[in-house]
Amino acid sequence: MRLTDVVKHLLIINVLVFLADQVFGADILALHYPASDKFLPLQIATHFFMHAGIFHLFFNMFALVIFGAQLEALWGPKKFLFFYFFCAFGAAILHLLYTYYDINSLQAAMTAFQEVPNYDTFWEFFKKVPLERSEEYKEFIARVGDGVANATPEAIQAATREMGQFVQMKMDVPVVGASGAVYGLLLAFGYYYPNVELMLIFLPIPIKAKYFIPVLMIIELFLGVNQFSWDNIAHFAHLGGALSGILLILYWRKFGSRFDNYRSN
Repeated sequence: MRLTDVVKHLLIINVLVFLADQVFGADILALHYPASDKFLPLQIATHFFMHAGIFHLFFNMFALVIFGAQLEALWGPKKFLFFYFFCAFGAAILHLLYTYYDINSLQAAMTAFQEVPNYDTFWEFFKKVPLERSEEYKEFIARVGDGVANATPEAIQAATREMGQFVQMKMDVPVVGASGAVYGLLLAFGYYYPNVELMLIFLPIPIKAKYFIPVLMIIELFLGVNQFSWDNIAHFAHLGGALSGILLILYWRKFGSRFDNYRSN
């Protein structure tokens, strides 16, 4: 497969930004929640050129080459680039919307505890927190919960402090990676080539794209909603990229695209 021009340049930019991050550190370019002190508007346009590690970069760039080159050859460079950025921004929007819902839910539970600090309102907050992060943390929370049940002022203060720290941590978690845009490309590839067989690297069983992609999206939704403690992936960013991609494709199918007119001139 020929490495198309836009894909090649995106590949180069992602690699250069990754190397610059490794040498100089570029956390300022990662996307933070808008209520965080670390948020800057430019992060919306820079975070999807950053990656958390070499494997994160490799898998995203591998998918960009495999699916992106085929779609760029199908659409042309301008239409492909517009689609790529549209999916990347769509991924960021859905991720931020879900984060807003998640943080608001935590803040409401924290407020309820502050108003009525008892055992029930304590666990109403912490049942939203993945407590299996470590045995020490679980023991700490259980001990504080027992103190809250006994109306111990120290335990109530400790619980309030822990709630506030957890909410702040949620706000400050950065998001990086081109995965949202890549999921949009994957969705588009499956739409145009539904009978092409795809395989996961760690599960080398060929599955047609029309079956593989819906199952993958269901898995993403399941993982995103459950927020397992061992999982640090922004699944709603993946879903946002895929959703943006299919909506744009359906829009183009019904109303056409100015990029098609460009290609015919």
